[in-house]
This record gives sequence, C-alpha cells and structure tokens, in this order.
Amino acid sequence: MENILHETKNCLYCKKQIKGRTDKKFCNDYCRNIFNNQINAASTNLMRNINHVIGKNRRILSFFVSEETIIKIKKEDMLLDGFQFKYYTHVQTIKTGAMLYCCYDVGYLYLDEETLLVTRV
Repeated sequence: MENILHETKNCLYCKKQIKGRTDKKFCNDYCRNIFNNQINAASTNLMRNINHVIGKNRRILSFFVSEETIIKIKKEDMLLDGFQFKYYTHVQTIKTGAMLYCCYDVGYLYLDEETLLVTRV
C-alpha cells in the first residue's frame, strides 16, 4: 500500500507530474477539457455539419410552405436551392402508407419521381 501512495503519475495532456489523489489523470480542468475535446472533435464536427445541412433543408422546405398550406413542388427546384435529400430528422408513415420525410417540423413526400408534396408536420 505504501508504494501506491507514492507512485508518480503524469497528466495525460501536458505530461506534468500529478499531485493529489492516486486515480487522477489530469493536473487540472483545462488539461482534462482539452484532452477530451481533442478525442471528441471528429464526431463533433461530423454532427455539426449534418445539423447544418438539416437546418438548411428545413429552411428550404419552410420557404415553400406556410403554416396551413400544402404545396406541390418539383424535386429539381429543391435541388437548385441546395436541398440534400439524404439528410432528414425522421420519417413518418401517413394513412395512405406513403413515407413523409421530415426536417424537424416540415416534411415532404414523393408524389412521383419528380414531384413532391411539402407540408408542416
């Protein structure tokens, strides 16, 4: 037990010697935060980029539909505005069995390969 208490450990980020509890991994909160932010940076950037695209998709859909309306639109028009069809928040199956692809509170469904129906969810 005596050897464990006097064992020296180094901070995982800055490599300085750690003083205090034997189970400490970092010398201070700054080093702990920087170390963990570096580990999570790749997944955080990916999520940030996807959320940005979904937000842009929602803005495009919202431009076409107001609170109480449903509108038909050509898929090509949405693509020209920068809409990315592979990004959405969730899918709902409506009474007809069609799939409503949603970006938060606005969604669209395919009427055919070229025409979409856009509505508030």
